[in-house]
Amino acid sequence: MITSFLLVIIYVSFISLGLPDSVLGAAWPTMLIDLSLPVWGAGLLQMTVSCFTIISSLNCARLIRRLGTGRLTAISVGMTALALLGFSFARGYLWLLLLAVPLGLGAGAVDASLNNYVALHCEPRHMSWLHCFWGVGTIAGPMILTASMSLGFSWPEGYRMIGLLQCALCAVLFATLGQWKHGGLEEEEKKAKALSVPQVLALPGAKQGMLTFLCYCAAESTLILWAPTYMVLARGMSEMQAASCGSLFCLGITLGRAASGFMTYAFTPRQMVRLGQGVLAAGCMMMFVPVNAVMLAGVVVAGLGCAPIYPNIIQDTPVNYGAENSQAAIGVQMAFAYMGSTFVPTLFGLLGNAVGYGVMPAFCLVLAGAMALLFAAQARIVDGKKEKA
Repeated sequence: MITSFLLVIIYVSFISLGLPDSVLGAAWPTMLIDLSLPVWGAGLLQMTVSCFTIISSLNCARLIRRLGTGRLTAISVGMTALALLGFSFARGYLWLLLLAVPLGLGAGAVDASLNNYVALHCEPRHMSWLHCFWGVGTIAGPMILTASMSLGFSWPEGYRMIGLLQCALCAVLFATLGQWKHGGLEEEEKKAKALSVPQVLALPGAKQGMLTFLCYCAAESTLILWAPTYMVLARGMSEMQAASCGSLFCLGITLGRAASGFMTYAFTPRQMVRLGQGVLAAGCMMMFVPVNAVMLAGVVVAGLGCAPIYPNIIQDTPVNYGAENSQAAIGVQMAFAYMGSTFVPTLFGLLGNAVGYGVMPAFCLVLAGAMALLFAAQARIVDGKKEKA
């Protein structure tokens, strides 16, 4: 049985996970001028972070068997803290790319290990609220950056503040490692199957499920990373306005996940995912309207639509693939998720550079449609397997 204190630690850890996820997009319009970088450079930087997140996610099951969930989480948060502090001192693009390596490795381990722990040990509402706390982190990141800029500083000081917050959390995690030893967790971690990627993909519905996750995270990451640039280059907003409004999407996700926790009493995880897909598509269509107020409302609505998708797909992982396969499956899910985060925002950066960043709403709408089709295909396969059983 999970302890209340341990649950608090997990919630706070997800705030930490969200802090760096949105700050790059908010800071990029200023960073590219300060460091004389190309607009598309944010995509390559995000791709580097995601590549090493994929490596970390795929090895998460083995790392947990060796280190345990608690120790792995503490070490990973420490890596992200040092990387963020390094960002604040970097004065060239090469340094940013190098620091993206520990940032990605740390994020992947925290994401995969804690998602699996909560899917196995907590009720569905906690999964939604856990990811709501991730949203709190994504909102706080741009807010810290904006506060730094309003005080006359710039993006390095904002990154430094976030890095110091991560250091404080790392210290708390190491101080409370004993909390992870309750409830026979160590024995459970050793019994989990360490399946290879081909073995996971051979599970019924796994291919469609992994591609669903890829499309979702591609849409989410594109909106987080490129929405501020879209506001500046396609809608004529100032850099300061875009930095302030860059957190609107994450605000929608956070509010939506807070509400989703209560909605799990009335809806199944599958129903929650389908509802979110429809609302995401509606938000993307609102962003076509040539009125900035409606466009900004559409960004919030898109965030509300994204809110229930990620946590409810994760929550159903033990149901879809079996509890004994859950950690390996979630590791592969995280890898596919970050493939979407790795390649798709980068491709959009190149596309936007070629045809204009105003195509972002249409790009995300296509991703939402593909995700809905893949999710429906997976549901048919999983239901068919249950009927045969």
